[in-house]
Amino acid sequence: MNPDQVLEFWFGEAARKRWFRSTPVFDSKIREQFENTWQAARDGRLADWEKTAAGALALVIVLDQFPLNMYRNQALGFATEAVSREVAARAIDHDFDSLMTAEQKAFLYLPFMHSEDLRDQDRSVALFTAAGLEDNLKWARHHREIIARFGRFPHRNAILDRTSTADELAWLDSPQAFKP
Repeated sequence: MNPDQVLEFWFGEAARKRWFRSTPVFDSKIREQFENTWQAARDGRLADWEKTAAGALALVIVLDQFPLNMYRNQALGFATEAVSREVAARAIDHDFDSLMTAEQKAFLYLPFMHSEDLRDQDRSVALFTAAGLEDNLKWARHHREIIARFGRFPHRNAILDRTSTADELAWLDSPQAFKP
């Protein structure tokens, strides 16, 4: 597998339809096609992908997006989130995002939105604001509000075997809750 294959798949018409509305079939397809690539990335064997903007973006997608699909509702789905943020941060430091389309930037910045650290959430909002990605910015602000309030994403508690507080349970039953 190479970065171009990841990007062609992820930005292809079929995958676009499932970015934020996945199905078990789509999740299985990603697992079948990319689980070995994710494992290689997780183990640091794809670090050379970071040398180019396309490679760095592909690596972020493999580390951040693919596990959410492959391991939906499992703790393993979040296993490479921190690494994906590190890759994204280095890509931004190299100004690779200036070479990307708006859609590509959005996926480069998403690892910060997925973080349970308020500083990362602040960075997410700043990145989406600076890039003028208004649709994503709405969600970045929503995610930031959740982390500012709870210090974590309550909808992950059961998956990560964390005990929810009464406030979190009430929020999860509210219309404001993120329903994955």
